Amino acid sequence: MSVCEFRPGLEGIPAAQSSISFVDGQKGLLEYRGIRIEELASKSTFLETAYLLIWGQLPDFEELKAFEHEVRYHRRIKYRIRDMMKSFPESGHPMDALQASAAALGLFYSRRDLHNPVYIRDAVVRLVATIPTMVAAFQLMRKGNDPIRPNDGLDYSANFLYMLSEEEPDPLASRIFDVCLILHAEHTMNASTFSARVTASTLTDPYAVVASAVGTLGGPLHGGANEEVIQMLEEIGCVENVRPYIEGCLERKAKIMGFGHRVYKVKDPRATILQDLAEQLFAKFGHDKYYDIALEMEKVVEEKLANKGIYPNVDFYSGLVYGKMGIPTDLFTPIFAIARVAGWLAHWKEQLAENRIFRPTQVYNGLHEAAYIPIEQR
Repeated sequence: MSVCEFRPGLEGIPAAQSSISFVDGQKGLLEYRGIRIEELASKSTFLETAYLLIWGQLPDFEELKAFEHEVRYHRRIKYRIRDMMKSFPESGHPMDALQASAAALGLFYSRRDLHNPVYIRDAVVRLVATIPTMVAAFQLMRKGNDPIRPNDGLDYSANFLYMLSEEEPDPLASRIFDVCLILHAEHTMNASTFSARVTASTLTDPYAVVASAVGTLGGPLHGGANEEVIQMLEEIGCVENVRPYIEGCLERKAKIMGFGHRVYKVKDPRATILQDLAEQLFAKFGHDKYYDIALEMEKVVEEKLANKGIYPNVDFYSGLVYGKMGIPTDLFTPIFAIARVAGWLAHWKEQLAENRIFRPTQVYNGLHEAAYIPIEQR
């Protein structure tokens, strides 16, 4: 078998066949199981979308109610995991805390009955239900406070916002947060999904699969970019500084956070939806000066880089939405993980269906026939 052409980052090389999601980067099209993201964002809920991704079809009324019920009553985490999280350093990043906690969850459910649909459903429910609880719990515990118990009277997104503050959120904020989860739930073979599928191909448990994906998502070139967008907007400070900032980035050939995408050569459809969500929030809860900076950035970047297909991606407006809800900046990426667990689990199930362990090759460019040098001669 001949060695294929080496492509850094496996760019453009198919790693799997999948029916979960589809992207057309030239048209700005994203579909989950064939349904456009715009339609899901306007008509669906996160849990319904998660069901669609994981089980391959929209649930009927009874199926959805059963899934929602199971998730609602599996939100609590075991006290031993809670005690473990209390020992994490306050300065630790929430993504690191989430990765450790997701892995620890597998210690309690380590049986790998991967051919049993009951085991698979239980694992899906448990991970979808408890990941938000872990994120909210660490946020409070790193401040020295006890975590807030889930509120069984609230739906999925409202409950997460409640666990951050022990106040029932505004219905508009809850709905917008739910749409944000839909937008981030899945996006074909990205880095964290590839990590999930590689881990799944070894036939380990789904908790290890999610933990590996969380670790991959945490990098600034993947999920961590939305944090850096807010830092960039704060650094720019005012609309008048936008053009000099961008021109300086172009001169240094520095990356402009929140712009450009490996797939999309037009504006990311999720960014368009997020921008509308941001405007809804600002209309009700007050304007945000950083939104003016963001609009000017989009204008200047389009002027200078549209010919290269550089437009806002999903990270550009998501931080503005979360910030207006009062969510700390370093929780933005864990929220991404709360949403993306649906996509990871969908790929886990798909990988199990026709599994073959990932075993890529390499192009060796090192020495041959090198001599061992005794330590006294080195």
